[in-house]
Amino acid sequence: MELITKRILVTGGAGFLGSHLCERLITLGHDVLCVDNYFTGRKENVEFLLQNPRFEAVRHDITLPFHAEIDEIYNLACPASPVHYQFDPVKTTKTSILGAINMLGLAKRVKAKIFQASTSEVYGDPEIHPQTETYRGNVNPIGPRACYDEGKRCAETLFFDYHRQHGVKIKVARIFNTYGPRMHPQDGRVVSNFIVQSLQNQDITIFGDGSQTRAFCYVDDLISGFIKLMGTDDTITGPMNLGNPHEIPVRELAEQIIRLTGSKSKIVHCPLPQDDPLQRCPDITMASEKLSWKPQISLETGLTRTITYFDKLLSQRNDILKEHMHK
Repeated sequence: MELITKRILVTGGAGFLGSHLCERLITLGHDVLCVDNYFTGRKENVEFLLQNPRFEAVRHDITLPFHAEIDEIYNLACPASPVHYQFDPVKTTKTSILGAINMLGLAKRVKAKIFQASTSEVYGDPEIHPQTETYRGNVNPIGPRACYDEGKRCAETLFFDYHRQHGVKIKVARIFNTYGPRMHPQDGRVVSNFIVQSLQNQDITIFGDGSQTRAFCYVDDLISGFIKLMGTDDTITGPMNLGNPHEIPVRELAEQIIRLTGSKSKIVHCPLPQDDPLQRCPDITMASEKLSWKPQISLETGLTRTITYFDKLLSQRNDILKEHMHK
């Protein structure tokens, strides 16, 4: 079967997930237009793609309208870690809502299929476990995390209203904790925090007693889920959970990273932040049935690859600092 080359827009394309998605789409033979304002996305994440004639990068903020002739849109633009989305909460809400309106407007005009990177945060601090797509969530609308949680919830509303009112072809994925190379080293997430602290033999900080659980999906598995969902027929809109259903206590994760890095780090405890969920785990029955998708990469394999990435990144930064000191 001959491949049809599509022109695909990826917003937030220089981010952690966006850069992996751009790379995969190019490997599959598509033309990719990466749009990013570089608030949390980094040029280093897509630098290696710039020589590829199939790749184009544009600096743009999706809270402003954007015009392009494309076949598909993956809307990933939004700061996604508490450190970043709480830095400018009003901007975070605008990115989710105005960004969704602008991208849906574009999809409507050019008749493109559009994918929304939603989040498990729409479930808030869940009262059911694991979370299925039918669960409506337990979100504090006025808390410090609400700019992200409610912004993403409103974006889902907009996607389904554009679908019902204008016939826009939509796909909505609710993403659970994902990790891997190209994570931002200062994003405040447990995997990147623990790895950076371990590699520098610093104390590993755990919020609360460390018994709270998380389920971690390696980035390559998640991107496969994105592309499979985008490739389904128009009757499948989501929202669909994508993540790894294998839960692990945060303390156990810290201990595993210490072991894999051979670190001398010690574990220290800090108070739990407001509205931080104690359990977060996807029910991926829908993805398994409709996409034949489930994560393939083990936590140990994924962590080893991520540690290698951060080790190299920290070494490069140390070399640059030494150069500056000797000048």
